[in-house]
Amino acid sequence: MKSTKLIIVGATGSIGRQTIDCVERANAVEPGRFIVAGLSAGRNAEALAAAGVKFPGAVLALDVPHAGGDDFRYTGPGASSRLLRETECDLVVNGIAGAAGLLASIEALAAGDNLALANKESVVMGYSHLAALAKKRGADIIPVDSEHAALFQLVRRIGASSIAELAITASGGPFRARGLEELERITPDEAAHHPVWKMGRKISIDSATLANKGLELIEAVRLFGMPEERVKVLIHPESLVHALVRTADSALYAHLSAPDMRLPINIALHWPEEAAADFGALDLAGKTLHFEEPDAARFPMLDLARRAVRVGEAATIAYNAADEIAVQAFEEGLLRFTQIASVVARVLEGDWALPVPDVGSIFDHDARARSLAKLAVSEFEC
Repeated sequence: MKSTKLIIVGATGSIGRQTIDCVERANAVEPGRFIVAGLSAGRNAEALAAAGVKFPGAVLALDVPHAGGDDFRYTGPGASSRLLRETECDLVVNGIAGAAGLLASIEALAAGDNLALANKESVVMGYSHLAALAKKRGADIIPVDSEHAALFQLVRRIGASSIAELAITASGGPFRARGLEELERITPDEAAHHPVWKMGRKISIDSATLANKGLELIEAVRLFGMPEERVKVLIHPESLVHALVRTADSALYAHLSAPDMRLPINIALHWPEEAAADFGALDLAGKTLHFEEPDAARFPMLDLARRAVRVGEAATIAYNAADEIAVQAFEEGLLRFTQIASVVARVLEGDWALPVPDVGSIFDHDARARSLAKLAVSEFEC
């Protein structure tokens, strides 16, 4: 039996908790299949300590200072990076949310570890650098986002040379059928309540604006080397079809499953092998599937993402940074729901046709975009 030594960063978030569930289930069937070598969390010390109890040999890292009696080997800023640099493993699952996940992806690949990537911002902000690192170190990047995991499977099974077009789906969020005039009055708690998936607040709000799908569009362009105009987005409220590919002969092939993130996580954990599991098992009998084009007036964040990816990597860094600042301002009552896109649009008006020659420049562009976004927030009235 082959054991896989695993580090989970972002272990207390949604992806991290579901990864732990997959690991426990796999080890119950095949003891020792996965050895958890390390776990990290951003700030939830209690949940990290509880996860550590499940895996007594795991090294624990907490990215904020901590003076408690818990057995954390690394604490404070950069703890996750130290864990990745100093702990041997075969596979890193990156479940960190937001731009903070980029450094973890860089550290994992620099160490030559395979990377199961649920942090889409890593690709949006610095894919050229990640791809170069992966090639240099002989490591693989395995997508975990449900849409990109589905595309990964379809492309592998059909063959990249046969594929003419990609499509990813979006549920449309909780306001797909609301009148446009009602969107002005949406509250953060309403926006954070996703109708299908159980996710954190930020990603749920991004799903309501379709910013999350904009990030995923950028991710698909980069991961699969497909021109932006050949990556489609479809509103699909049932969230049963996660991605489709069109082959050169015009046929469409779809990847379907019940909406359960443990399916793509489990696939990534076992890749390149296939393992039996019932995660996401779907019976289509009695189901009706609906698809529609996204409404540009309702979801301007999608067109802004297309604009950014056409400009280049600095622009997609700006798109992500501006969205993070705008969502935070919305949560704090400083912006209306509809003004999130307005802030991002204002930031993208700047000159972002700029080189990104190294990792330092990624964070320089990110900082500039955040400053511009904060200025834009101050100019809008909630």
